[in-house]
Amino acid sequence: MSNKNLYLTKPQLKAELEKCLGCRNMPCTGACPVSCSPQEFIAAARKGDFSAAVKIINRNNPLGQTCGLICPDKFCMHACTRCLLDYAINIPAVQAALMEYYRSPDEKLEVPEANGRRIAIIGAGPAGMAAAWILLKQGFTLDVFEAGDKIGGALNLIPESRLPHAAVEKDWNYIYLPERLTLHLNTRIENCDALLQQGFDGVIAAGGEPFCTALNIEGEEHSLSFMEYLRHSEKYQTTGNVAVIGGGLVAVDCALVAKAGGAEHVEMFVRRQLSDMKITRAEYLELLEQRIDVSTMTSPEKIVSENGRLSLFTRKNRFENGILKPLPDSSIKRPDFDLIIRAIGSYADPAEDKPRILYAGDVKTGASTAVEAMASGINAARKLAAEILGA
Repeated sequence: MSNKNLYLTKPQLKAELEKCLGCRNMPCTGACPVSCSPQEFIAAARKGDFSAAVKIINRNNPLGQTCGLICPDKFCMHACTRCLLDYAINIPAVQAALMEYYRSPDEKLEVPEANGRRIAIIGAGPAGMAAAWILLKQGFTLDVFEAGDKIGGALNLIPESRLPHAAVEKDWNYIYLPERLTLHLNTRIENCDALLQQGFDGVIAAGGEPFCTALNIEGEEHSLSFMEYLRHSEKYQTTGNVAVIGGGLVAVDCALVAKAGGAEHVEMFVRRQLSDMKITRAEYLELLEQRIDVSTMTSPEKIVSENGRLSLFTRKNRFENGILKPLPDSSIKRPDFDLIIRAIGSYADPAEDKPRILYAGDVKTGASTAVEAMASGINAARKLAAEILGA
């Protein structure tokens, strides 16, 4: 997808706005993990009050533009009453367009007087940013520690064609108040307790899942993790053949980036059925459009490096009484890959909440969508604020 197609045109936006039925029970709001209210911001936009529409989005969602660009269709769209008539309103696209076209760059989060308490937030991804938003609104002063060289966390693994970093920056600028929030980039925090010893009143640990799940097969060292690939894809451009092991959205991103980078043939290897792939219809259609092969019911067995080329040995799977099992005598050698990318998931070391140290986002819940990570950050921030202010 090219950047020019990221946002609805204004005529398209108007057409989507007109589809809203104005449901009184607002099922779209109930389906949103952060309780954003599409019915309300659409109603405001239909009246031409775009400033109010932006404010309504920001009321419950500090990352309105980011979420609009990447939210899947399983939340508000799935709940949209229009599904019973024809097709759901493309609510995320409406939200993204409203923020892109009508948000003032001068609009800032309004905060009360400082309450004299200081909190450390580890991670400037969706969970950390949402936690910061809540805590600023309650008068806290914050230090945000980010291990990377820019804000966004795992959002930075999403290709620019789907989520331009400029959109993340616009959302960040809404909550970034230098007099109340200090950002420390390229700063990795290993010990939360040490932050308390340094005088912080509390810690939100939202460092995400920093480790890539292993394939646990022979020759795995010849493969590349999705994290390394998506962070530095320009280093791995090839006009040859690329294999992507995995069937989720991150694997799709890897495949699309490889194809856009000039790879002649890109093939995804998915352990289960096509219907089990956790991607949206739009993402599946993008795979078809880009002529990316998807080999389902297929697992990797080993990787062999021969004369500068990579061979992937795979086997087929099948279901027996609902249990996925290897299909006997189905192993084959797939030669001549330039690059094999493993994209089957990520993980973090186990962590449990402690007094005045709360975990949020993927490090707590496992891999999730940006909006679910935000909801986790919001909940953790509210809990920590109550713990500190009630002390």
